[in-house]
Amino acid sequence: MIDLAALRSLHAVDTYGSVVAAADALGFTPSAVSQQVKRLERQTGVALLERVGRGVIVTDGGRHLLDEGGRLLGDLEAVEAGLHRRTGLVAGHLRIAAFSTAMRGLVAETVRDLLDAHPDLRVSLAEHEPWDTVDLVASGQLDLGLFHTWGDVPVDVPDHLVRTTVARDVADVIVHRDHPLAGRRSVTPRDLVDEGWVATPEGTICRQWLSRMYDGTGRRPRIAHVAMEFDSHLALVRAGLGIALVPRLGRAALGDRLVALAARAPVPTREVVAVHRRTMADSPAVVAVVAALIARSRATGSMA
Repeated sequence: MIDLAALRSLHAVDTYGSVVAAADALGFTPSAVSQQVKRLERQTGVALLERVGRGVIVTDGGRHLLDEGGRLLGDLEAVEAGLHRRTGLVAGHLRIAAFSTAMRGLVAETVRDLLDAHPDLRVSLAEHEPWDTVDLVASGQLDLGLFHTWGDVPVDVPDHLVRTTVARDVADVIVHRDHPLAGRRSVTPRDLVDEGWVATPEGTICRQWLSRMYDGTGRRPRIAHVAMEFDSHLALVRAGLGIALVPRLGRAALGDRLVALAARAPVPTREVVAVHRRTMADSPAVVAVVAALIARSRATGSMA
């Protein structure tokens, strides 16, 4: 009989790339993980890990066991979620990831309220970029993730994940109060073709959306400065070094030196999406978190 706990350890070694990293993720010692994998090797009569240099990789036999046994682990996760649903108890440990503005503007207070209401619930939070979040939830390294999508910029979500829109967020063009456009109520990309932008790095979803905004103008946005965090964008605009496209969610107060202009044609809107594995669909904890995120979004007027 295959030991499911040992199978989970093998899966963690494969997912995290080493026995030490797997042990850290599972809350075990490296020795305990190694012993579980060795027990699984004795049970199956097949070598499952192969040492390469100072690390290990999964053997062909181990890969077959993980491919077939992964369904067992998924079934077990679904059984556990269904059991919790029958009791109605919001409990257990949820690992949640979100992008930075959602962490500040949506997740932090929502999780605080949930923990106060459900003392048997534990939550671990981590910031990740959207594509990384989807991959981490899909591989089982996280239980719930929040990512954002802008317009037609795609984020591929595997079929075994469930996605739920929890908020819709709009970005404004931020300019210095002394900027010639500061007195306008709204602007279009054609009004901004000669401006220098403060933008997120190349390859990020926000940068892709900024570029797509200029479709039809015959121009591309002129990137003057690059910064990852929107707080840095605001600081650079405040210093008169450019303009920026900054979402409202989690945005710091603008103060008296910055002006937010509504952007139109197109209106820069992003969806904030929660994603989890289908096997966790019955989990009261997952259901409670998603519902609470939607409720907070509606309360703040960011959910259509």
